[in-house]
Amino acid sequence: MTILIDNKSGAPIYDQIYSQIKSQIISGALQENEMLPSIRGLAKDLRISFITTKRAYEELEKDGFIYTLPGKGCYVAPKNVELLREENLKKIEEHIDEIVRLAVSCNLSNKDIIDMVNFSLEEQG
Repeated sequence: MTILIDNKSGAPIYDQIYSQIKSQIISGALQENEMLPSIRGLAKDLRISFITTKRAYEELEKDGFIYTLPGKGCYVAPKNVELLREENLKKIEEHIDEIVRLAVSCNLSNKDIIDMVNFSLEEQG
């Protein structure tokens, strides 16, 4: 597992850890039931407070991405299909917002946008 902290980023460090682990879980880079580094171990590796790492792990657990076995550690939770679907829907909505913004700047009509989407769908399969 690779976590990179960007001190120049405006994002809090715990959020950077949360986002990167979540992304690795969704992409499959981290597999179901795979053990994560200990909170203290990750904090030491990243040279940050263990409280920061603890907060990221707590958020990941609260959102269903990891689970904790007391005395044994934290593990990647089995993928929740609904949770992954929601994550993907959120990404799609973000892309659609960007498409609409660009389309408006190019004076494309709704029909033009729909035609472009339909063309892409046909190309996919």
